[in-house]
Amino acid sequence: MITQSTFRPAWWLKNRHAQTIFPTLFRRRPKLAVRRERLELPDGDFADCDWVGGDRGPIVIVLHGLEGSIDSSYATGIMALIDRLDWRGVLLHFRGCSGEPNRLAAGYHSGFTNDLDFLVTRLHAAEPDTALAAIGFSLGGNVLLKWLGERGASAPLATAVAVSVPFDPATASDTVEHGLSRIYNWYLLRSMRRSTARKFRRIKAPVALPELATLKTFRQFDDAVTAPLHGFRDAADYYRRSGSRHFLRDIRVPTLILQSQDDPVVGAEAIPAADELAPAVTLELSAHGGHVGFVSGRWPWKAEYWLEGWVRPQLLQYLGNANVTPMETRSRRAAQSPPAPVANCRDNSAAGK
Repeated sequence: MITQSTFRPAWWLKNRHAQTIFPTLFRRRPKLAVRRERLELPDGDFADCDWVGGDRGPIVIVLHGLEGSIDSSYATGIMALIDRLDWRGVLLHFRGCSGEPNRLAAGYHSGFTNDLDFLVTRLHAAEPDTALAAIGFSLGGNVLLKWLGERGASAPLATAVAVSVPFDPATASDTVEHGLSRIYNWYLLRSMRRSTARKFRRIKAPVALPELATLKTFRQFDDAVTAPLHGFRDAADYYRRSGSRHFLRDIRVPTLILQSQDDPVVGAEAIPAADELAPAVTLELSAHGGHVGFVSGRWPWKAEYWLEGWVRPQLLQYLGNANVTPMETRSRRAAQSPPAPVANCRDNSAAGK
């Protein structure tokens, strides 16, 4: 179903680009007592996980966006919220995003769900009675939704939340080539080119790569780098197979998605209609918010980051009792009446691929 969000932007920050950029530039990061764990993966690579909280209680998995990390403003904010709730939070760094290049030539991409699946399976096997949840932002949201659709009823989560999701990577890639949105194309591609160059100074590339500086758009980069390194025919094949939009009908875990209609990266045509969503999925649309922005507050020096307050009730509903297992919380949710839908709503979304 599709519902309407209650978010209202700060009067001094209504522009969609300002909403997107302000948290990155000006948000003061809370200090976290983070413990790093290296996850050794079945294919011989690794992924670094950063933990907050103690050694008991529900576990919330956090997935960052394209070229993000624990230092991303939204990631730090949500991890601080999890810590305040006295739960455990674990941020899964996608390969190569934790400050050290990964071992293998292949890395991560919009549709790469293997590492998330491995982490969830590992956590559930170690603590089968512990409630698990996951929150994904931008690219991380796409990965999360695609994985939920792939796993269907077998996904051992009590709930999932996704924010600013590029449901269709092709549309996102095209959108950031126009207007002021080109700033995100420039910023993210610069980081991607640097990460790629850094890795292949340490290991030999298995395919012939062009001069990275010549790759000016996501589509060019994905044609030349992402697709051949990850077994896709070309960028179009990668986009078609990696978007989460086609997996939404198969989700069985109670899932909440937040999308802003003024997101400067993903075009409105990429946002799914109500009949594309499984009954377990609620898509909440906001007229404003930018990409993973959602900044409110009376004054710039007292900015409020609405996302954390918005996600808190969802987490409390499913994880509030640490002794309730995922299957028990899911059964409880199924017995509740859903909120009233908003008719004929579609939406915009997501910065990152």
